[in-house]
Amino acid sequence: MSRALTFILFFTAVFLQSGAYGLTFMLPRLFESFGASEKVVGSMLLLTTIITVITVYFSGHLSDLFGRLRTLGVACLAIAVSLFLFGYLNTVGVTLICASVLFGFGWGLTYSLSPIVLTRLVKPTERVQFFALLSIFVMAGFGLAPVLAYILETWGFSVRTPFYVTSGLCLISAVIFFALNAPMKIHALNTGPEASSRMTLASIAEVLRSRALLPVVMVFIGASVYAGLNNFQTVFADERGLNYASFFLIYTITVVGFRLVLVKFNGGKNPYLMISALQFLMFGSVVLFIFSGDNSTLYTLVAILFGLGYGVSYPILVAMAAKDAEEHLGPQTLQLFALTYFIGIFGFPLVAGWFIVEVGTTPLLILVAVLAGVEASMALRRGIEASRGT
Repeated sequence: MSRALTFILFFTAVFLQSGAYGLTFMLPRLFESFGASEKVVGSMLLLTTIITVITVYFSGHLSDLFGRLRTLGVACLAIAVSLFLFGYLNTVGVTLICASVLFGFGWGLTYSLSPIVLTRLVKPTERVQFFALLSIFVMAGFGLAPVLAYILETWGFSVRTPFYVTSGLCLISAVIFFALNAPMKIHALNTGPEASSRMTLASIAEVLRSRALLPVVMVFIGASVYAGLNNFQTVFADERGLNYASFFLIYTITVVGFRLVLVKFNGGKNPYLMISALQFLMFGSVVLFIFSGDNSTLYTLVAILFGLGYGVSYPILVAMAAKDAEEHLGPQTLQLFALTYFIGIFGFPLVAGWFIVEVGTTPLLILVAVLAGVEASMALRRGIEASRGT
């Protein structure tokens, strides 16, 4: 298998399984079909967070034991089963718990190991471009899954149907990852044994003492912002009489389009200043959403600004985590980066669900805006330090 075909198949598998996370945006609508509230969505995602954090911690152990590509294949199988169970749900109970556990296990492995696989295939100077390319396929899966769900719903299918369809796509991803095990080893730039990916308390402590601490903290805050705005976008849209599918479609087109530009761009001379500028756009988009009401034009602008702000800054931040990592702690740094990302992505919806039920959507959006401003300010401070050579 050629190097080009290996990359194509790898990114295809990433895209197909990424739709699984995109369907978490549909959980409020799915749960509503059998009478469960946003609090249940938040509680389910909290359980997913716990399993994901445990899985990310042990992902290095599993990949060292079975190989990274085989582990990714197993992860996709777990996600496929979890999505099938979500589609089967008609009440809160054991089935929901099993689906949440399997989803957290599978997603924790795929999200933490995919960037590590990529670092073995590309030069350090190419990481921004290839992380951007990886994130394009991930974000395309994220954003298009709710659009697919909306289309199927307008065609008369049940809200459960997208979960069954995406389950099948994850099975295809599993087959591809298993098939790529040998070709990936052939095309690795470093043909020696894979460096250990195991996380230990000692390695976590080393990462937290390094310059990589900042991107690790920032990704948690950014993930919370992303989850706060996107996970309950169907709720926001229904409340204001807007079309949530248009938000996700415009957001996805914006992210994919600008990340394609980023593939040819190395983050500039001062990547943290670039991240800060983009994240202040993200902050502005949330503030605009608070005051935009039911205006569909402003809703479109919010999707564009949020896609540009969060969507473009994220792959640069991943590359900065890899760059700021100690040389012997590259895999562990990226796993810790993924772990804190997951705590934000799956943990913050518990807070968001409580806010929506108890105090309403506007206080939640104000909190999200504050978090966005904090993250942008952190990046700005590091960027100013870098420009001064400190």
